[in-house]
Amino acid sequence: MPEWGLTEEHCTSAGRVAAGKAGQGPALVLAHGWPWSSYSWHRVIPRLSERYTVHWYDMPGYGQSEKRGSQRTSLDVQGKVFAEMLAHWGLEEPTVIAHDFGGATTLRAHLLHGCEFHRYVLMNVVAMRPWGSDFFDHVGRHVEAFEGLPPHIHKAIVEAYICGALIREISKKDTGNLVAPWLTEEGAKSFYRQFAQADEKYTAEVEPMFGEIRCPVKIIWGEDDPWIPVERGIELYSLIGQERLQIMSGIGHLPQLESPEQVLEVLSDFL
Repeated sequence: MPEWGLTEEHCTSAGRVAAGKAGQGPALVLAHGWPWSSYSWHRVIPRLSERYTVHWYDMPGYGQSEKRGSQRTSLDVQGKVFAEMLAHWGLEEPTVIAHDFGGATTLRAHLLHGCEFHRYVLMNVVAMRPWGSDFFDHVGRHVEAFEGLPPHIHKAIVEAYICGALIREISKKDTGNLVAPWLTEEGAKSFYRQFAQADEKYTAEVEPMFGEIRCPVKIIWGEDDPWIPVERGIELYSLIGQERLQIMSGIGHLPQLESPEQVLEVLSDFL
């Protein structure tokens, strides 16, 4: 059965991107969020690839994609890069599944850059203000101080931050693979750079346009998400105005790793 892997490279306007694909059938694109990588989809890719040609990539500044000091990787850049990746793959109307920052990224690609989607799943997404947290804001104001932390303290911060998104435990291997890209010298700098470049204006630009989405949409939300409360998902559902909302009880911010079989069942009903 096909598995997650990064076997492709593509040069985008924001730098080199590592990507992969698996399966045969209609096109389906996975958009990860912060502070994850495309690895966050690895438990659902094998089943999805039974019916679809599944595409994924690590966003610039994330995972195994390029990270450099002068790099801009804010949501406006990521929306443009998503459009570039669809063009690179020759995809005119794929199904799209987006998580966390992948929500704002793909919303911008669709509503501002003219990308067309066949069907669209938004799962525990960043899409509306306010977002972030007190810690998020604090790091963004003091990036240089955090960049100077000893490696073992930096690792502890990344691990605690990632695990703070979960309600159900995931395997140590999965946690380790989510953390690993941020532990290199360039990865650590890129990790804190994401805090500094986060700006709510990039979601504010698309919030008035939610009713203009041009395809069927389903919203999936972990009911106990400690980062983005389920009430935000319900509000997004009402603003989009389509009758498709699935709330998953006992699940946190990472449904695709916390309960992949349940996610696949919900996706199958919609897709």
